[in-house]
Amino acid sequence: MKKFVLLALACAVVGSSVLAQDGPEDKSKRPSPPATVTQTTKDGITITIDYSQPSVKGRTIGKEIAPFGQVWRTGANEATTFTVDKAVSFQGKMLPAGKYCLFTIPTESTWTVILNKDLKTPDGKGPTWGAYTYQQSSDVLRVDVPSGKSPSWTEKMTFTVDKSGKVALLWGDKEVDFTVSKG
Repeated sequence: MKKFVLLALACAVVGSSVLAQDGPEDKSKRPSPPATVTQTTKDGITITIDYSQPSVKGRTIGKEIAPFGQVWRTGANEATTFTVDKAVSFQGKMLPAGKYCLFTIPTESTWTVILNKDLKTPDGKGPTWGAYTYQQSSDVLRVDVPSGKSPSWTEKMTFTVDKSGKVALLWGDKEVDFTVSKG
């Protein structure tokens, strides 16, 4: 009888630990952890960028990661989202208020910044993951911006937004900036 009770107790402990692992994923433990930046500009525009932060890890941007000339998810894991709470001028082009997937096409000297309306997979069951289901026909806006050298090395890709509406993508020795202003 003691063996049966011990066996039942062991099964209960193992079973509860397995169930605990089936809960929501702790995304902070991913190799490319999630990050969010939110800023309200001096024009009263609230900008939010939700993304995951890939690390350079000794790789070359434009070759082993974020290959030049190819659509890139601009982050890791689920596609990066870019949200504005009102209609804006995005690098001089009008953009309606809303939430968009942010993709880029990097090159050595310029990056094409793309805002795309497909926030879900084609089957509608989950968020857009990477750029695997990217469709150019769903682009809302595309702009080319210069790629410059950042003032310091940034191992994990990082977005910053300042009060002026300048958005900066900092990664490795790269800096890619664009401006969001009153529409």
